Amino acid sequence: MIFDITMIGHISRDIMIYGEEEQRFTGGPVIYSSIAAARSGKKVHVITRCSSEDDGALDVMRSEGVKVTRQDSTVSTSIENIYLSEDRERRHVRLLSRAAPFSLKDFPQTSSRIYHMAGLFRGELPDDLIPFLAERGEVGIDAQGLLRCSEEGKLLFRNWDRMDDLMEYITYFKADAAEAEILTGEENREKAAEILHRRGADEVILTHNNEVIVQTREGLFRAPFTPANLSGRTGRGDTTFAAYMAKRLDAEPQEAVSYAAALCSIKMEKPGPFSGTAEEVLARMG
Repeated sequence: MIFDITMIGHISRDIMIYGEEEQRFTGGPVIYSSIAAARSGKKVHVITRCSSEDDGALDVMRSEGVKVTRQDSTVSTSIENIYLSEDRERRHVRLLSRAAPFSLKDFPQTSSRIYHMAGLFRGELPDDLIPFLAERGEVGIDAQGLLRCSEEGKLLFRNWDRMDDLMEYITYFKADAAEAEILTGEENREKAAEILHRRGADEVILTHNNEVIVQTREGLFRAPFTPANLSGRTGRGDTTFAAYMAKRLDAEPQEAVSYAAALCSIKMEKPGPFSGTAEEVLARMG
């Protein structure tokens, strides 16, 4: 089978702390991303690594028709997030445990139109996987997996020193506003997106708390987030990016970014992965 999108990355046993409130659940980019793409009508394959005792946590993807390839690890990744602001834009992040990293030699045989490197932190997915996958299809990558480093358990952001070597292999490059500033030194989101595009990525997707923008060779495209509440804020970037790539396989950039913003707006109104339908997304788009 040829998949529309193959997503590679760890799941995470997440601990989310909002003031006095604490929530525990299984998250990770591949969960939010795969379900958003599957509910957009795409054939999705997830390659992940976690302990055998956490295999049941992958059923949330399997139940959506996602093919899941689990590679064994002694432990699963677990991350603690302590949110510091009401809009949930600022947080302290601590890595409690980490699953084994992926490697080229263990990469399974699969065919896909897009390969999405959905990492949680640097070292999870080797940089050399980028040109390896680019020989097989389009590559999508989230800056989080390139910039977020574990230093004595704390997850801190550091610049990516291989950007000039590897950006040319990337079709879809996603970052949030803070990550884009680290990579470019530019606070202005539009200028940062243009710089990243010039550095080699075909399409740059930047998320912010009120909108998502996309820079392509055709120009700049944007769409607003319109959630009625932020109870499902966790997973915003992963959901937006996956929805954009899924729609972009069949649509032009403006339609794809409008679709992604609408889908994620619906997702942010309810905790967990996107649980709506493509029809509801089209209705939200107006």
